Amino acid sequence: MTPGQPVPPSSPAPLGPVLDSLCSAGMGWEGAHSRPTLRREFPSRQAVADLVEDLRSVLFPGFFGPSELTAETLRFHTGATLDRILLALREQVKRGMGAVCASGEDVPACRERAQAAAEAFLARLPEVRRKLGTDVEAAYNGDPALTNPDEAIFCYPGILAITSQRLAHELHVLGVPLIPRMITEHAHSVTGIDIHPGARIGEGFFIDHGTGVVIGETTIIGRNVRIYQGVTLGAKSFPLDEHGNPIKGVDRHPIVEDDVTIYSNATILGRITLGRGAVIGGNVWLTQSVPAGAVVTQSSQWASFQIHGVQEGEWSAWSI
Repeated sequence: MTPGQPVPPSSPAPLGPVLDSLCSAGMGWEGAHSRPTLRREFPSRQAVADLVEDLRSVLFPGFFGPSELTAETLRFHTGATLDRILLALREQVKRGMGAVCASGEDVPACRERAQAAAEAFLARLPEVRRKLGTDVEAAYNGDPALTNPDEAIFCYPGILAITSQRLAHELHVLGVPLIPRMITEHAHSVTGIDIHPGARIGEGFFIDHGTGVVIGETTIIGRNVRIYQGVTLGAKSFPLDEHGNPIKGVDRHPIVEDDVTIYSNATILGRITLGRGAVIGGNVWLTQSVPAGAVVTQSSQWASFQIHGVQEGEWSAWSI
């Protein structure tokens, strides 16, 4: 057949064998960890995304959701939205529990656990909102291109990503499975910023530009930290057990203390500490701790540490 030649008509392919083969596997992933029974309900990606948008309309009323709110309608909007969030979150959390809730006898217990988790999560929203207020302030104070804080809320991907992460983190702390990761991965797909829900992030966090930022699960970030596009706070090679499987749950990502600035495309790997007030220059590859006040820059092929504010002879300058 030559390029551009019409495909000749043919008889329909028999779909029965394909259908039988696909359905015989059930709805679970076939692999080493697949479950022998069919799970009845899965979380809905769309429902989780809608849930996050409802939460944004509560945390930033008027910016997200209805834009015509007044002092008189704010309480009605917030109350009605919180009620909707509670019901939707309870259902998605229950579904996220997976096989535990697949058998009828476990459903009542799962409903109770999901309800308790949803209520505990809502109780944390005022503190989440307070922290987000410091993030917006940090963006406004840290970027001369911002004309007012409203612009950061409406337009900045860093604010969108950290909002999702702070919400997901609270669910993560409550022990809710799967849903926190769905929330942060939705934000990742929208912004290009990948922050694990397990990361602990202090107030006044500012991600400028943001595309390509990666922040790993056990990362700890202090207050008033600023990072730029392409920064990775990641892990080195994973430790393995005696069977060659990755050991999960170990602290393997950096600790970033207060007032640290990390410029674009810097790669920080392993459980190292960036001391308070350190500045990490662009394109630096770093796998060892630096003291407070360090300025780490890339010079030719090497990264050199230039330390300010320490006694002569202490960490004066060295290379890796």
